[in-house]
Amino acid sequence: MTAVGIDAIEIWTGKLALDLAETFAPAKDDNPEKYTKGLGLRASSFPDTYEDIVTMGANAAKRLMDRKGLEPDDIGRIDVATESAFDNSKPVSTYIAGCLEDVYDGDFHHANKGERKFACVAATQSVDDAYNWIKAGRNRGRAALVIATDTALYARGDPGEATQGAGAVAMLVDEDPSLVEISTEQGYGSADETDFLKPNQQFPSVDGKRSVKVYLARMREALEDFESVAGRTHPDDFAYIPFHTPFPGMVRKAALLGFRHMTRDTDIEDGLEGEIGRQPRQDDYEDWDAYEEAIREYMDLLKETDTYDTWYARAIDPTLTLSRQVGNWYTGSVHVARVSALKAAAETGRALSGERLLVGSYGSGAQAEMHAETVADGWREEVEALDFEEQLSRRYDLSFEEYGRVHDAHNHEKEREREEFTVPSGEFVFTGWGRMNERTYEYVE
Repeated sequence: MTAVGIDAIEIWTGKLALDLAETFAPAKDDNPEKYTKGLGLRASSFPDTYEDIVTMGANAAKRLMDRKGLEPDDIGRIDVATESAFDNSKPVSTYIAGCLEDVYDGDFHHANKGERKFACVAATQSVDDAYNWIKAGRNRGRAALVIATDTALYARGDPGEATQGAGAVAMLVDEDPSLVEISTEQGYGSADETDFLKPNQQFPSVDGKRSVKVYLARMREALEDFESVAGRTHPDDFAYIPFHTPFPGMVRKAALLGFRHMTRDTDIEDGLEGEIGRQPRQDDYEDWDAYEEAIREYMDLLKETDTYDTWYARAIDPTLTLSRQVGNWYTGSVHVARVSALKAAAETGRALSGERLLVGSYGSGAQAEMHAETVADGWREEVEALDFEEQLSRRYDLSFEEYGRVHDAHNHEKEREREEFTVPSGEFVFTGWGRMNERTYEYVE
């Protein structure tokens, strides 16, 4: 059966940066370690005033198409995942297609276009849609373009303000992929939750403590469901495990939970028995509360072991490098984590072809998905073609006062002049509004 997966990937980060330790923490009169160690973040990316979800998505897509030598006729569908949409009818994919048609010969009139919404899991769902479309034989030899693009802003003073971010990830889903082949098996954990939502509002309403609990619960369910079709998982099965990363501190919790689950009744649990004992079994406790308390005590011991620390440093920490510099990209988050891991492997000279990733996606509201990916032979060439570090180094460092002006400029309820902090070059930019209040764009050479 023909392999289907991600053939290429490109990233576009917002062109402004807010240093959390040096700029945000002092203005908030906070200890910088609240952000650098607690949240695990160093900086956040923000869009300049001529950037938005359309320009970032179109710029990432253009970079991908240019690098792969693609024309519009090579693309059979364009799916955009976002939770930052500004139109309740017209999908962002049509705006992005319109931008691209301004710079390429031909058009996307033949392409199916859509917009996915399920908080941060929507981009993975869009990849699934593209995978199924190709596997069903409906693609007529064409590839799918999946774009995750978001501006993750919180209201000023909100506890989530430090986790903001903005950027886009463009992925080409095709047969015989060069980057990763996606597994047929998937696992889901889904429930009606109110951990994070935007009921007819731009900035989210968040129950922070509940959000962490829901995230962990749905991830556990997704892993168990994945195992029900793919078989038991073991920590040594996967080179890396990219998780949805609203902030790296959240991933630390998910990783510990996953490691405990995967090591239960394994050689690893046997090896740890003399150091921290065996994992608690529910049948050994009179009630659920006592069992949960025993689990918490075990996990506190587990995270201090060399065994866990070594695995975390190998399989998890490399997935967080880029997120620490850009913050939360909502739908793009887990896909940034994948890139981060693959770039780490390339930089260390690791031979990764044929090894597997376990990808854990999550969206509030709430749903998690687990699937495996096998690294393809062309992965290194694809990853080394990315210039993500160069993009990060070119970001304009905002003062706290400038950050406030940028935040206001992207607040839908405020009227502000579009003061620019950087000069656009070779990219799509937002230019204003048209006769029907639609947003307008142009390409700046």
